[in-house]
Amino acid sequence: MKFSEEKLKKVNEIIARYPDGKQKSALIPILHIAQEENNGWLDVTTMDHVAIMLNILPIEVYEVATFYSMFNLKPVGKHVFEVCRTGPCMLNGSDDIIQYIKDKLGINEGETTSDGLFTLKPAECLGACGYAPMMQLGKHYREHLTKEKVDLIIDECRRNAAKNN
Repeated sequence: MKFSEEKLKKVNEIIARYPDGKQKSALIPILHIAQEENNGWLDVTTMDHVAIMLNILPIEVYEVATFYSMFNLKPVGKHVFEVCRTGPCMLNGSDDIIQYIKDKLGINEGETTSDGLFTLKPAECLGACGYAPMMQLGKHYREHLTKEKVDLIIDECRRNAAKNN
């Protein structure tokens, strides 16, 4: 695992924020950067590299990466649909939305489409209960989901992927 020059500069800036012996405090933002640099997921080699950079034990990195759902421990698609499935979203139809996505894309929870475009990842509370049912797509929330809105989101993602190829 190797960071690009730009990302390595950012990593070093983050580490420099903390006093000697407290580099572990930089772990979460650095894991985000590492995941971005590694096609959206963290493998053991990447996590070990982060541990070396922060002068901490690899297990300390694994504990954080496995605890937080924002980190992916296996390859994911270009677009990760993280659909909230807790109370308010469920009461407003998130189970139906998850099933619709599964049927529409031909994948189950935690799986990626064969073209590598989509991963379905049910999520615990995303903190936007007033907009239920909702999902996180990258850094953006998609709210008040319906089957029709899901179709539009899928089409939008496919168009964007076609433009970038």
